Amino acid sequence: MNRRTALKNLTLSIGYAVAAPTLFSMLSSCTAEAETWKPVFLSLDEKHIVTNLVDIILPTSNIPGALDVNVPEFIDKMYKEIELAPKQKIFQNGAAIFAENFKDKFEKNISKGSKEEIETLFGSYFYLSPEAQQSVIQEQQKAESEIVEDRKASFMMYQFLFSVRYYTLFGYYTSKKVGTEVLNYDPIPGVYKGCIPVEEVGNAWTL
Repeated sequence: MNRRTALKNLTLSIGYAVAAPTLFSMLSSCTAEAETWKPVFLSLDEKHIVTNLVDIILPTSNIPGALDVNVPEFIDKMYKEIELAPKQKIFQNGAAIFAENFKDKFEKNISKGSKEEIETLFGSYFYLSPEAQQSVIQEQQKAESEIVEDRKASFMMYQFLFSVRYYTLFGYYTSKKVGTEVLNYDPIPGVYKGCIPVEEVGNAWTL
């Protein structure tokens, strides 16, 4: 399965979210160069982590990647303007725990970490046995107040990683570049066909 097909299938599985005008405004404003934009919510260490993580999740290949559509800036604005304070705090705490674990493993600050090193640490939290994966998922469905003290660090770190993954996919699929160049796009729809085989549908439709 090539990456374009995989992304199409992923789009069909996660569906589309309805965004408010404010959100559309943020999506259209995320156009700064990756190395020059200044975060409004993320710290510099968090910017470095998020930038590398979104590139790991959706790298550039024969189609645009997450960095090509400025997903890190999108995540920064979402947490500044949309997420509530409790979620912001969990995000920051989770990022700090991830950074501390990186320092323990590689003996340097995460701001000096390469994409390959960050990917190694990131992978270690997701290449788990089926039982361990199920345990993580079940824990993530709980409120922070339900988590026992010795599991809170792990809970917040996974909250951070899952949030980055969610907003990476959301920002990517709602970007103009992906909507018009990767997914099917027809601003002037033609004939309606109500009953055709799934294999004839092709890519998911933006419009």
